[in-house]
Amino acid sequence: MEELVLDTDNIMKIPNIIKTISKALKEQNAKAIVVGGSVRDHFLQLPIKDYDIEVYGLNSIEQLEEILSLYGKVNLVGKSFGVLKFVYQNQEYDFSFPRTENKVAKGHRGFDVKCDGEMSFKQASIRRDFTINAMGYDIEKEEFLDPYGAKEDMEKKLLRHIDDSSFVEDPLRVYRAIQFCARFEYKLDTKTFKLCQDIIDRDEFIELPKERVYTEFQKLLLKSNSPSIGFELIKKLDILKYYPELKAIVGIPQSPRWHPEGDVWVHTMLAIDKMAELKTGDNKRDLKLMFAVLCHDFGKATHTQIEEDRISAKGHELAGVEPTKRFLYRLTDEHKFIDSVALLVEYHMVPSQYFRNRAKNKTIRKLSTKIDIKELVIVARADFLGRTTPESLSGVYKAGDWLLKKAKELDVYNRPPKALIQGRDLISLGLKPSKEFKSILNRVYDEQLNGKISTYIEAIDFVKNENLVG
Repeated sequence: MEELVLDTDNIMKIPNIIKTISKALKEQNAKAIVVGGSVRDHFLQLPIKDYDIEVYGLNSIEQLEEILSLYGKVNLVGKSFGVLKFVYQNQEYDFSFPRTENKVAKGHRGFDVKCDGEMSFKQASIRRDFTINAMGYDIEKEEFLDPYGAKEDMEKKLLRHIDDSSFVEDPLRVYRAIQFCARFEYKLDTKTFKLCQDIIDRDEFIELPKERVYTEFQKLLLKSNSPSIGFELIKKLDILKYYPELKAIVGIPQSPRWHPEGDVWVHTMLAIDKMAELKTGDNKRDLKLMFAVLCHDFGKATHTQIEEDRISAKGHELAGVEPTKRFLYRLTDEHKFIDSVALLVEYHMVPSQYFRNRAKNKTIRKLSTKIDIKELVIVARADFLGRTTPESLSGVYKAGDWLLKKAKELDVYNRPPKALIQGRDLISLGLKPSKEFKSILNRVYDEQLNGKISTYIEAIDFVKNENLVG
């Protein structure tokens, strides 16, 4: 018998179109059950973005297709796997048949999928990874179904797999375990931990496409308040052997004066959790910033110097660029994205250095032509706050605040100064377009960055007075 998670008065919010289709299915003696992450997120009181519906009691996927087509557009791209994409008013919903999945070949597509509308919810749910993802919501009865004890696991804040044999068939589930534990701050069940270790020991990660792994890293970094929970689990499971750039910072000592919290790994974990607090809400930007903080001290693995009275890592910023790129290329081939992260790693010490030396305006203007100062300060702030010095624990990053104030005054907060003149202005002065244009415009722009000219008229006068116009 399938257990009800909660009393029926705890009703799940369902889009009206799904309710309408549920009633139509009921007329065909079929049943619509909301499954997966949306039910889990209901209990976690998280926003529900995607609704997946499993349909029980129909004879064929074609019968489901016929019913859905009465209410909206049906995309058949997943039909062979028992899944139909239903689109209504620009919203997409997954409708699927109950199915079994058996591993028959390597890779995430190497599964034999068999659909069966007569399966029970419990039978169909055994293919899912964790108990918290195996709950259902019977729309017509307004009942929550919990065949594998997810309610108890959620109360214990425990992530537990469902079935031994099906769990190990997809090694990606190890990464899913990691990001779920971080996102929900759950502990990984002892037996589930052992199964994850078995998958890792068999080197089954090799068959995983990096695009799938990258997706799990994104969820870990973007959806967790404490991503360090996931990375500590990565370390504990010995997954670091697949990421030597990360593994290399474990145990690297730091100066107690600047880093009393511990080694580079400990500092990095504190810093990424601080970066999670500083996220902007723009996922693409936040992913860049999160990766930059994760990688910012990779260079210390090779550039840490231990002497009798001090520990230093001079030049670690630049030294961190190449290992950052190697690490990120293990996850994605997005070249521009990787270069942007590496740039933040290279410059992450600059805000503190500029503050200490009271950098001149022209220096700050020139910095803005190389990197987004606003983003740079966010990374540097996470780095600074991810320590246990009294200054860091105060929560105030004076260097970053100073640089941002200066950048705003100079109007280079998140973009470089706009060039005062362009090629068309040189033409108006009588010059004919030539390869010299770039050299002339660069000279004018340099004077602008140096603060020697600040208006269009001054720029034109500079060109004339320097005899740049023949």
